[in-house]
Amino acid sequence: MKELWGKALGIVRAQISQEGFSTWFAPIQCAGVVDGSLVLRIPNQFYAEWIGSHYQSVLMDALRSEGLAAGVDIAWSVDETIELDLIAPTPKVDAAPKPAERTSAPVVRNTSLNPKYDFETFVVGPANQLAHAASAAVGSAPGTRYNPLFIYGGVGLGKTHLMNAIGHRILIDRPKSQIFYLSAEQFTNEFIWALKNHTINDFRRRYRTDCDVLLMDDIQFLAGREQTQEEFFHTFNSLYHQDKQIVVTSDVYPHQIREMEERLISRFQSGLVADIQMPELDTRIAILHKKAEQETIRLRDDVALFLAQTVRSNVRELEGTLIRLAVKAELMNRQVDLELCKETMRVTMPAVDKATTVEDIQRAVCDYYGVRLSDLKGRRRHRNISFPRMVAMYLARQRVGSSFPDLGHRFGGKDHTTVINAVRKISRLVDEDESVRTAVDAIDRKLGL
Repeated sequence: MKELWGKALGIVRAQISQEGFSTWFAPIQCAGVVDGSLVLRIPNQFYAEWIGSHYQSVLMDALRSEGLAAGVDIAWSVDETIELDLIAPTPKVDAAPKPAERTSAPVVRNTSLNPKYDFETFVVGPANQLAHAASAAVGSAPGTRYNPLFIYGGVGLGKTHLMNAIGHRILIDRPKSQIFYLSAEQFTNEFIWALKNHTINDFRRRYRTDCDVLLMDDIQFLAGREQTQEEFFHTFNSLYHQDKQIVVTSDVYPHQIREMEERLISRFQSGLVADIQMPELDTRIAILHKKAEQETIRLRDDVALFLAQTVRSNVRELEGTLIRLAVKAELMNRQVDLELCKETMRVTMPAVDKATTVEDIQRAVCDYYGVRLSDLKGRRRHRNISFPRMVAMYLARQRVGSSFPDLGHRFGGKDHTTVINAVRKISRLVDEDESVRTAVDAIDRKLGL
């Protein structure tokens, strides 16, 4: 059956785009026939829904042509351990649009889209796979499903990149589309200006009639601005009822935006809400290599590993650190090696005042791992939260000397046995795992210890 699956994939690959194949079919694994069904393992349920609604006939025709029995159907099995391709496939040179063609279209200039931010340059990993897959779906069929799309996550994790990528993808298939990409602050300023200059009808025509796709960054900026929220509410409704795509981003989940009207929150949640977390180590390494390739920087594997282990706050800082390192190497006429990297990091990440409390350590860990303090003290068990929590417990025990019951209380009422297990586990990993040891050392430097 795995051989049959491989041949069927070859047929599917020839019938759809390269990126479509890499996004939706490459991660799938064939587990054979179980109880009369061909079991296909997928990273999440979103894959089954998208393939079922867009590629079902293509997939089944390919399987039948390679000998899949008529009575055998597909059974999807979600396996979150499946690793996706970390770097999106690069299109063939002869298939890519010429630079002149991409920049000459008047629509692109009007949208303010960043030409560097497209799906080809976005690095995909477990922390952002749902947001990426949803964005690709919206870009391929705007206004049909996942409308609105709400993407939330911390600063510098890729929300803006995905917004721009959606716009670029839509323009490839629909070059005449009127796409408006802007921040909530810009929307607010334009609205205020229109009120003052008595051009509110022009403002409303621009965003409710002339707009085909609305991409709005940092929607939390509207919090507390009642009149602007009222205007955006009616703009949202107008676009939604015309089946025009709406995509918004925020740094928090819709319900966590303070002073945001409930009716707006309800509409944000009526579509698909996808989060982006801080990427894992392997994804951060892939991001560095991708950035180095774009900037023609020779990046050694040991340097990429060190940077990925040291810089964990967000992707933007990670890429910025690489650029600073490359510039320094060029000015000093040196290679970008591990020694130069460590020297640079000691200068750019100076120690701060010595921590004296558990709260200091908690804040330092949150800053290093890019998580919220409320999550660190909460009950979420996702690895992106639970592992930093264990590191914080370990550091608090080792550096401050708090008792296990006290630490349990300071971490949201955890049982003291939970703290004991966390301290033991991190203590063991510090001795056995270089990446954990590097993380603890980096946090110590932040704390001045």
